[in-house]
Amino acid sequence: MKNIVIGVTGSIAAYKAADIAHMFVKKGINVDVIMTPSAREFITPLTFRSLTGNRVYGDMFADNYPDDIAHISLSKKADALLIAPATANIIGKIASGIADTLLTSTVMAVYGKPVFIAPAMNTNMWTNPVLQSNITKLRGYGYYKFIEPKTSLLACGTYGKGALADPEVIVGEVLSYFEK
Repeated sequence: MKNIVIGVTGSIAAYKAADIAHMFVKKGINVDVIMTPSAREFITPLTFRSLTGNRVYGDMFADNYPDDIAHISLSKKADALLIAPATANIIGKIASGIADTLLTSTVMAVYGKPVFIAPAMNTNMWTNPVLQSNITKLRGYGYYKFIEPKTSLLACGTYGKGALADPEVIVGEVLSYFEK
């Protein structure tokens, strides 16, 4: 059985991550979810626990699981990691090697395995040269795979590129990697 870790970050598109997780489960893939604190402002861990049947991770130093070094156990277990939605913040942290949360620490520990990143943000943030430089840097390592955002009416009322790719597209890209 394949295992995927899904990182959910603080974007209005976080609710779409529930559909993504459920699609993987329906394909027979085990899903573990890491939520950033900001993601929990948009959707609850209970949603993901109900859809995946697994505990939802968030706090790197959770007292209720003292024997589990979560970022290491998740990185060993994962066949791939998917961050959906991925904010400009998380992309910048990864590009800079910052490992200050459970999600960023897991990304660092999953080194050598594919990390799929599905950005979601305002058009100006998406086109910002700093973000684009971070994306170029990460692509250069070879194992960071970006799933391009789509052009749509965004939550902020702007029409432009930055909306999270459709869940079917995201799941399809990860599954096609597994098929190779």
